[in-house]
Amino acid sequence: MRIVLLGAPGSGKGTQSQRLVERLGIPQVSSGDLLRAAVARGTELGRRAKEAMDGGRLVDDSLVLQMIRERLGAGDTRRGFILDGFPRTLAQAEALERLLRDLTQPLDAVVQLEVDAAELVRRISGRRCCADCGRVFNLFTSPRAAIESELCPRTGAPHRLTQRPDDNEATVAERLRVYEEKTRPLIDFYRARGLLRVIDAMGDVEEVSRRLGQALGAPALRAARAAKPATRRAPHRTGARRKAAQPKSARRRPKSATGRAARRGKARAGLRVNTRGKSPRTTRAGQGRPKGKPR
Repeated sequence: MRIVLLGAPGSGKGTQSQRLVERLGIPQVSSGDLLRAAVARGTELGRRAKEAMDGGRLVDDSLVLQMIRERLGAGDTRRGFILDGFPRTLAQAEALERLLRDLTQPLDAVVQLEVDAAELVRRISGRRCCADCGRVFNLFTSPRAAIESELCPRTGAPHRLTQRPDDNEATVAERLRVYEEKTRPLIDFYRARGLLRVIDAMGDVEEVSRRLGQALGAPALRAARAAKPATRRAPHRTGARRKAAQPKSARRRPKSATGRAARRGKARAGLRVNTRGKSPRTTRAGQGRPKGKPR
């Protein structure tokens, strides 16, 4: 499957993407992760991206598209992918549509995760990331002690929690304003293409995952059927058809045990039994065969 998850910052796109990775076995492609990796490497692209991210602004489309194109060209995306945080503008959505057309990998579904603005602020301010593996946690849904008791899969040590520079309350309001202005129009864009599904992303993580699974049910079923080879069921044979399909040896009627016993009794009584014809004849021993019949 090829999926796009839409939603405001803090709507749970990252958490639900990680769960879909486990369920579907396809990679998560996060524009934010790609940008942060570029920043960590200190590349020119990363430096330019960092300036926009620290100010709560969107990164220039040309930079993001360059990274997305490279990532979707990797071999692990041939079976599908989950786009998290991209596209964020109409221009990016149109560019993505052209890119996927060139790659012959059209989207199967776009899911919009709806969350109240007050809840978004609360979630963003409580969000933390592991500095080593990048896993996202939230202090409001998972206590810090429980998070730190888990081991990081990359280091084998407890997770080292950090807060993203753009997750502080000073930039949250600006990020939400930019989302409403730039990203909200994508809802109508994908609805017009018959791809949009909208779910309530408020509440327990498990419940939101269940709603997401229901929203993806139809395209997931189509993808599973397309991947599974069709098997033709053997026709059910009855009556004469079943008999005609059997070999002749299997159609011979077994000899009756009662008939065999009767013939043995006649032989002991001095009777000769002829079983070669359709109508067996019995004659007294020594009387010979009927006239006109060759012995």
